[in-house]
Amino acid sequence: MRYQVTHQTRYAYQQMVTLCHNEACLLPRDEPGQRCLSSTVDINPRPVQLSERRDYYGNRVSYFAIQTPHTVLTVTAVSTLLLDSVPIPVDSPPWEAVHAQVMTDISAAGLIARDMLLDSPFIKPDAVIHDYARAVLAPGQPLLEAVMQLTERIHQDFIYDPHSTTVVTPLSEVLHKRRGVCQDFAHLAIACLRSLGIPARYVSGYLETLPPPDQPKLQGVDASHAWFAVYQPGHGWVDFDPTNRQMRTDQYITTAWGRDYGDVTPLKGVISGGGPHELTVAVDVERLASFAP
Repeated sequence: MRYQVTHQTRYAYQQMVTLCHNEACLLPRDEPGQRCLSSTVDINPRPVQLSERRDYYGNRVSYFAIQTPHTVLTVTAVSTLLLDSVPIPVDSPPWEAVHAQVMTDISAAGLIARDMLLDSPFIKPDAVIHDYARAVLAPGQPLLEAVMQLTERIHQDFIYDPHSTTVVTPLSEVLHKRRGVCQDFAHLAIACLRSLGIPARYVSGYLETLPPPDQPKLQGVDASHAWFAVYQPGHGWVDFDPTNRQMRTDQYITTAWGRDYGDVTPLKGVISGGGPHELTVAVDVERLASFAP
């Protein structure tokens, strides 16, 4: 499948912004099952400096600086991608054996996986999270089967409610309220797995939204999405989506991955001035009819 993703972010400020420095994590990466054919970032007002780098995990990070006074900032990223299905391993080890296997895995992927065992700013497992995870995962259960069971359990136990949390809501509050959004559910699943010694990482991206039968797709109805991936030694990373109770399909587009949301924030920075502001985000994931190499 070939897709085009358009992600527009608009800040409207009540007061003049005289200077801003920003980082954007909006351009999809290449990985198994996904190839980015082209990508652009359009910024208004025009920046005096715009560059792209790869972060520690290989994500594409755009840096830009604006010195033109402005009350509106618009950042539009457009990417064209080719997606294909990724094989899922038929067998997986018991989940209890994964930690020991990871600690002896000296491959490049294995060494990165060890990072995903540690606490991170948004994900700090505690006794309550550990108990929740142990209540779901059965002893001796194969890793991927156990992670799918955890995915289904979070989907069952928690209500999707976009008004219940913010980007800084702690996991303890999410557990108490039993409500949240895709970011919260991904963080919770990762915390559960890390509490058991299983490497898990946060994934940001998009999921194609299909319209009801015989109805046209509305523009701007898509949104950024988040899910998680678990590391299986000898194979690599396998993605799960607790918000939608499924494993990743070829309708998922990965932008970036890291320890948690803080590593892959779509747009962040510092400004001089501005005051209160209004944020508007519009996302379109369009399936293209044909492919020309």
